Amino acid sequence: MSDIKNKWALVTGASRGVGQQIAIGLAQKGVNLVIHSSAVENQAKTIELVKLHNVKIVQLACDLNSPKSIESFVEQAEEASGGIDILYNNAAVMTQFIELFDAPIEDYHESFQVNVLAVIQICNFFAKQMKARGYGRIINVTSGIKDTPQLDAYSITKAALDKYTRDLAVELANTGVLANLLDPGWCRTDLGGPNAWNDVSSVLPGALLPAMLNKQGDEEPRAMLFAAQDYSGINFSI
Repeated sequence: MSDIKNKWALVTGASRGVGQQIAIGLAQKGVNLVIHSSAVENQAKTIELVKLHNVKIVQLACDLNSPKSIESFVEQAEEASGGIDILYNNAAVMTQFIELFDAPIEDYHESFQVNVLAVIQICNFFAKQMKARGYGRIINVTSGIKDTPQLDAYSITKAALDKYTRDLAVELANTGVLANLLDPGWCRTDLGGPNAWNDVSSVLPGALLPAMLNKQGDEEPRAMLFAAQDYSGINFSI
C-alpha cells in the first residue's frame, strides 16, 4: 500500500454518512480534501471533524441532478486543488420502497441521473486529468443489495455503475490510474436506514484501501470490488 499523505481527494456526498467517514479517514492519513454536498452549509459537522487533522479543505456544492452544475463543479474542484489524485463517488439517492410494478418512472430517472450519469460525468472529467499526470485512484461506491425488487430503481443503478467502473478500469489500464468499486456494507445512515446491520463508523479502515493501492509487479489491482466490512480491525499503517 502507498502513502497518500498530501494527496488531494474529492469525496462526493461527504456531509454525512459513509462520505463523512471516508473524509475523516482520508484526513487521518494526511490527505487534503475537496468536500462535496448539495449545499455548503450542510458540511459544518464534517469540516469540524476533518479540521482536527490539519489538512487543507475546499468546500464545494453541486446539484448532481444538473449536468451543467456538475460541469462547473468538476472544473472548480480541479482548479482549487491543483489536481485531484483520489476520487470517491459516494453520493447517491435511495428511491422509495414500493412494489416493482407500482414504481413511477420518475424514480428511475432521478436514480439513474444521480447514481450513474453524474458519476460517469465526474469520472470522465477527472480520469483524463489523472491519466495526463500518470496517477489517480477512482473509487465508486456501490451496493451489495439484491433480491429486493421494491428498491429496483435504486439497485439497478448500482449494477450499471459496476459495469461502467469495470469498463473504465480497462480503459485506464497501465496508465497509473486505478478504478475500483467499494461496497461499504449495510450501514445505519439516512440512506441505509435505522435497521441496518453496521454502524457507519465500521466502513473504516476498509473504505481507504482502494485509495492506497499500489501496482504489484505486472498486476494492477483494478476493476475489483472491495467490501469495507471485510477489513474491520485491520491497521493500514504505512
